[in-house]
Amino acid sequence: LPPAEAEALVRALQASELRDIGGQGWLRQHEYVEKLNMHGILSASAGQEQLLTELLVSHAKIPVLVGELISVEIWKHKVFPVLCRLQDFKPRSTFPIYVVLHHEASIINLLETVFFHKEICESAEDSILDLIDYCHRKLTLLAARSTTAPAATSAELPAEPLASPSSMQKQAEVMEFEISLKALSVLRFITDHLDSLPLSALTRMLNTHNLPCLLVELVEHCPWSCWEAGKLKKFENGTWHVVPPEEQLKMTKLDGQVWLALLNLLLSPECQRKYRFDGFNKSQLLKLRAFLTDVLIDQLPNLVEMQRFLSYLAVTDPAPPKKDLILEQVPVVWDHILKKHSGKWEAIAKHQVKHAFSPTDEELRLQARRWAQTYSLDMMEALAPDKPLCRVCGAEAGKRCSRCRNEWYCSRACQVQHWQKHKPACDLMA
Repeated sequence: LPPAEAEALVRALQASELRDIGGQGWLRQHEYVEKLNMHGILSASAGQEQLLTELLVSHAKIPVLVGELISVEIWKHKVFPVLCRLQDFKPRSTFPIYVVLHHEASIINLLETVFFHKEICESAEDSILDLIDYCHRKLTLLAARSTTAPAATSAELPAEPLASPSSMQKQAEVMEFEISLKALSVLRFITDHLDSLPLSALTRMLNTHNLPCLLVELVEHCPWSCWEAGKLKKFENGTWHVVPPEEQLKMTKLDGQVWLALLNLLLSPECQRKYRFDGFNKSQLLKLRAFLTDVLIDQLPNLVEMQRFLSYLAVTDPAPPKKDLILEQVPVVWDHILKKHSGKWEAIAKHQVKHAFSPTDEELRLQARRWAQTYSLDMMEALAPDKPLCRVCGAEAGKRCSRCRNEWYCSRACQVQHWQKHKPACDLMA
């Protein structure tokens, strides 16, 4: 995005009311978030995300994004189940609802991109408590996952419009896994900047949520890794892939996020002063010693300090935490939304069926055109990690159909060979 357009999109971000979710104004805001999200990814890959970071900080938009995140999460758990039970709910309503689910993924992805910077963490102010709570809920879902089979991924979802509320529920479960992995990265970045957090944030992470023990659970069960048909599969870069035997001990980025968060939370003097090293917590933390192999430490040398700390913890009883916090802040966004709308979930659902989730044919066409502009092929290709492959022979492709711009070929010969099969789809796309 040009700097002026990026600033205009950031300035346009604003808090949404729960009943407006899915409406036309809210859909426009989703487009703004999605464009900023794609801009952030491309800028970060080029090492040029400083402009977006400065815009979000100077216009104080991080609390707004956190508020949007919490609103969508509450909508999913409180309003969506009521919506599915209403007789007026039609299958075509899934068209805008899909965006509600995607909106949460876009926001957490944008936050993952920018929270690497300390000034972003500072600009979150009191909303950081809501974000910590949000990440805790997502990590709890991750820890509770079955590790006997891999989760589905967004790449495996059907491309056709979803047909029923039950299929939308399945869609939500699939996306929840990928969103939770993004939340893990955001939490790790938050722990990188402990000195920039409000006083209550550290207490909330250590004692209210006991994040060290939750992270131990993730190390132990590793929900992004599983065995299937005798082969080890790991989730990385949005897909599950089989790991060859010689790379099975290699640390993934997700493994690294967990270990770095543990290092930040356990080795900081302030954290050691506030954390309760009681019998249960101590026994859970000592489980980490079994995972601290020489191979792992070679990949992340900082874990030597963790190994030394756990050896010390095994033979000592640390002093009880010093209770020096008399007043504790509580997260305001979650509580405010629940109190404001308590008992009104059905009324909100009925309002949304009437005003947001019963689009006319013309509204559907208009929204489809807007999305086609937002999710342009050129932009999506820039975000893709792999080079395009020829549709016929599978070789790396440098040309594509000039009419529909949807199929790639390595040469003119392959394109001509594929034309009879491609022609019906090409006519439709064009």
